[in-house]
Amino acid sequence: MKHLLIVYHSQSGATAQLADAVARGVAQEPDVTLRVRRAMAADTRDLLWAQAVIFGSPENFGYLSGGLTDFLARTFYPALPHQLSLPYSAFISAGNDGSGAVRMLERIASGYPLKPVLPPVIVRGVPDAEGLQRCEELGLTMAAGLAMGIY
Repeated sequence: MKHLLIVYHSQSGATAQLADAVARGVAQEPDVTLRVRRAMAADTRDLLWAQAVIFGSPENFGYLSGGLTDFLARTFYPALPHQLSLPYSAFISAGNDGSGAVRMLERIASGYPLKPVLPPVIVRGVPDAEGLQRCEELGLTMAAGLAMGIY
């Protein structure tokens, strides 16, 4: 069994809806075990357990949320000796275009280093059926690639 971690931050509930959709996609792959954690509850042990990670964040003030940034800051130095090179992707609940949040995540992730393997899904405004479907597809694609050894 492969291990996939979803770490997300949500205040309004929109990003939590997207995280649920991503998790539904991952659940369709029987050879992948899923762990879903809110960013403030997640820690380095979760990263060490994982073989791939999907990050979720609202776009706050045009950037990545403070909650997800906090997770990445708290886990960076403890994870450093383990030389993690996990494949990752992301989903963003955006009020604008989401590009600032994506750019910030890419910059932070490159320091771990984590490997981007799928384009991020950006859902603007209130999550609708199309946005939730794209998130579900993200989860399934990441899980299938992990199960097949592509990532």
